[in-house]
Amino acid sequence: MSGCGNRKTPSTATHRLKQDYLRIRKDPVPYICAEPLPSNILEWRFVVRGPEKSPYEGGYYHGKLLFPQEFPFKPPSIYMITPNGRFKCNTRLCLSISDFHPDTWNPSWSVSAILIGLLSFMMEKIPTLGSIETSDFTKRQLSAQSLAYNLKDRVFCELFPEVAEEIKMKQRTQRDLSVRQQPLYIPDVTSNKDEDLFGTPLHYGHAANQEAVAQQAPAHRQPKRNLEGALINLCVIAGFVVCVYTVRFVLHNIGQD
Repeated sequence: MSGCGNRKTPSTATHRLKQDYLRIRKDPVPYICAEPLPSNILEWRFVVRGPEKSPYEGGYYHGKLLFPQEFPFKPPSIYMITPNGRFKCNTRLCLSISDFHPDTWNPSWSVSAILIGLLSFMMEKIPTLGSIETSDFTKRQLSAQSLAYNLKDRVFCELFPEVAEEIKMKQRTQRDLSVRQQPLYIPDVTSNKDEDLFGTPLHYGHAANQEAVAQQAPAHRQPKRNLEGALINLCVIAGFVVCVYTVRFVLHNIGQD
């Protein structure tokens, strides 16, 4: 946190925020990480990872805390930056731990306590100024979209390089799984050479098509069999007629003799 000090910041606020930073580094808050801007210790950025079994699971939610110069005697402003389905983006949130309620603020609350309170309120559905109502389906969609959204934020990537790399690895894993789950497509290729004995095209790589060909083969054979049978019958009848006329002709000649 080198260079975080601000000459215009009262020593009380600077000292307290430095202590809070050391404390949060030593004892991280579950699902949350936070960093002050190198150029201004009064502005902090945080990232909330969506807890398991919640509509936010798998999401990364970037936000900021703006501390007054009178901190810790006055509370900070709280903003969410990443679309999340619970809070409006870039809007001051009305919470008991924010500057909307200085009457409920406790100077003993640390940055860790503020972020824990924010996460707790995020999991609830209590309406307040700056909150929005969306379905769990919408929250899950925004959770999936939060990965690419945060990587476009320069400050996010600079302050949280490890989280940014974690997101990139997660995206690569998702792409690999998507590729593995896609069925192998084999186009139907038909040529004059690829025909069965009945002139039916063979479709390689498709068992269903091969079965259809097997079912269609008898249909092709049936007309030919019927035609062959009819021709045989005609030949037999014609031969019989010729035989009858021949016998009659011979008997007639014998009678004349």
